[in-house]
Amino acid sequence: MLKDKLRLFILDNFLFTDDQDELDNDDSFMDKNIVDSTGILEIIEFIEEECSIKIEDEEIIPDNLDSIQKIVSFVKRKLAK
Repeated sequence: MLKDKLRLFILDNFLFTDDQDELDNDDSFMDKNIVDSTGILEIIEFIEEECSIKIEDEEIIPDNLDSIQKIVSFVKRKLAK
């Protein structure tokens, strides 16, 4: 499931922990200073590989990519097209 894989990716690569309590699905990556602009690019690459999709430049906005829940919803919408 994307949500679980994404959570582990962020915990491992940005929070350097495997403690699931360190990140809620609705936590804003920007507000909590979890991910910077370079980190967003890493997350995009991860999503594109995991889901076999291409994220367009105009789709790289906080409404789509600023939390685990927003990413999961965005990917579901994108795959439904």
